[in-house]
Formats: sequence, C-alpha cells, structure tokens
Amino acid sequence: MSETTRTVVLQGRGLTKRYGSVTALDGADFDLYDGEILAVIGDNGAGKSSLIKVLSGAVQPDSGTLTLDGKAVNFKSPMDARRAGIETVYQDLAVAPAMTIAENLFLGREILKSGFINRFLQLLDKRTMLAQAKAHMADLQIGIRSMNQAVETLSGGQRQGVAVARSAAFARHVVIMDEPTAALGVKESAMVLDLIRRVRERGLAVILISHNMPHVFELADRIHIQRLGSRIAVVNPKVISMTDAVAVMTGAQLVESLAPEMLLA
Repeated sequence: MSETTRTVVLQGRGLTKRYGSVTALDGADFDLYDGEILAVIGDNGAGKSSLIKVLSGAVQPDSGTLTLDGKAVNFKSPMDARRAGIETVYQDLAVAPAMTIAENLFLGREILKSGFINRFLQLLDKRTMLAQAKAHMADLQIGIRSMNQAVETLSGGQRQGVAVARSAAFARHVVIMDEPTAALGVKESAMVLDLIRRVRERGLAVILISHNMPHVFELADRIHIQRLGSRIAVVNPKVISMTDAVAVMTGAQLVESLAPEMLLA
C-alpha cells in the first residue's frame, strides 16, 4: 500500500504525561495505519508503556490530542477505548482461570436472554455465548477441544489465544498486544505470532509492544522507536537491520545516520 493511499486509524500528536518531576511522555507523536502491524519498541524508561496506556484509555495525557478515524477522542477509561473499538491484550492476559473459555470471551459483555420476563430475571444466554465463542475461536484457527474447558487447564499459548480471541471478537479498529509472547516457549510463541497475523488479516490494525526483536522483525510492517518520552523514528523492518534498530533505540546511533530508505512516515 502506498504512502498516499493508507488511512490513519489512530493518531496522537504532542502527547505529554508527567508523574511529578518525571516526564514519561514528552510531546510524543503516534500514527497507526489501517490493517498494519505496528511494533512499538523502546528501552526501559522510553515511555512506551505510558504511550500504550494513553492509547488504551488507562491514563489521560496532560496535553496533546488523540484522533480515531479522523475524529478527536478523549478516553477517560479503558472502557471508553473499548466502546470506541480499541481492545488491549495485557501481558498478564486478564483472564479468569476458573471460568470456561466461553465465559472468559464474554466476561463483562455477557449476552442476556431476550423476552419480557428476562428484563427482570437477567438470565444469561449461555447457548448463544457458547456458539459465538466456538465461531470466534474457529475464525482465528485456535484449536481447543471444548469451549466449556476451564482456562486454567490450558497451556500458556492457548490462554494467550483466548485473550486474543476475546479482543479480536469485540475490536472494531485496533488490537493492542503487550508482550504477547513473553514467557512462552518456541512452539507456543510461533502459534501466537500466527494468531497475530490472522487478527491483521481480519482487517484490524495491531499495535505490538515487544522486547523480542526477532518477533518484531518477523511481524511488523513498521517499527515505532520510542526514546526519552518521544517518537524518534519510524523505521522499515524490511530495510533496516536489527542491530541498527536497537542502536537507535538505545541512543548508540543517531537517526540522522540512517539511510533514507530505512525511515518511514
């Protein structure tokens, strides 16, 4: 897709966030395009966690603007971001281990039975939720035997699949993934990487936060490099080397020293 035909889904301009005397975000800019996987990388203290919290509604910036589909947004909470179609898969997954897969997929979004009487009884429509859970998991090609399994019986990769499926099921614009392969083995990591690709294939834009550079370079269409609270570069993973990207991220190499073809808008 050419630079002129891409559509900006989520954009931040001049995002600033301070915690007392510490400036976590210092006029940071951000651009996420339709249908892409954008990796966000940065050293410890670079401000990437604060950036993602602003994008997901977990914190509010002190200044700066956010736009979603070209319209200004002001998220006061993660629920605001979810209502706007932005879902986040956190590193701790935020699943309920003792509950079933189907129950986890609809946690906080349970479907109630219809009908006049149920306006008062508030009974759950477990059959519909089970059917939709099966459809969501099949759509993402997540092979799990039964939607009635407790999540605590699943492997780490399968639990990650449940968390991703839940987000993909309800996201309309963006899925944010925070260290999705952390603590996973090689086989399970490969499963999650394939899962992220399938989320993108469904037309959703994906923000990937990861310290795993091989995974970043395998998945990302563009790499946003965050340093000292600001975006210092967006680079092309197909052109720049992993060594150069890490050097820019840590400050060992200046952005100005990069070849023009390594840099993206």
